[in-house]
Amino acid sequence: MKNSIFLLIICILGFNPITKADSPLTSTDIASAYKNEQIVMSAGLANGVLNDELMLFLNGKSNPIYLKIAVINKLGWNINGKNEAEVFWQHLKKNNKFKSIEDFKKKGTAEQLICYAYLKALDNYNDVEEAMAYAQIAVKKDKKASYTINIICGLIEAQYYFNGNWCMLWKSTNKVRNNKKLNVDLAPEAIKNIFDYMDLYKGEC
Repeated sequence: MKNSIFLLIICILGFNPITKADSPLTSTDIASAYKNEQIVMSAGLANGVLNDELMLFLNGKSNPIYLKIAVINKLGWNINGKNEAEVFWQHLKKNNKFKSIEDFKKKGTAEQLICYAYLKALDNYNDVEEAMAYAQIAVKKDKKASYTINIICGLIEAQYYFNGNWCMLWKSTNKVRNNKKLNVDLAPEAIKNIFDYMDLYKGEC
């Protein structure tokens, strides 16, 4: 209710309620839906840094993708940029014997690729074209039809359109919402948080 009143006041005053401080990657809270999970709490104590415990979790085959994404979301972003994707890549290369980044694209799992893509996008949310490419590879490789993998790819695509096409921005995640073939493996609260923000752009189409 408070947010609705705030947006209404801003609109009446003639300002655009969606500013550069708000964007698909920086304004979508996923982690709070899993705040009682130990690994997410650990991420909250990591000061935004991808440590060994968190990297092992992200690379663990048996750990659910929604918790991996919640961990990355909890680590967050920094206006001055971060370098967590490179740290994760070095961990992947060492522990999975990827010979090169191209080898990773070919042999990496959908979960490894989407985690890398999400980290890379949050490292520099002003330039996500490369991150988007990794995310799209992850979606193509995803045999489980994971809603989580698809929605993260959608958010990165939305970020790509942020400074150019707000209609395409909205469609990037709305297409995931309307895809009934996906396995909805993300908490309802997290989905709601995503679309509470993304639907601010609905009127642009």
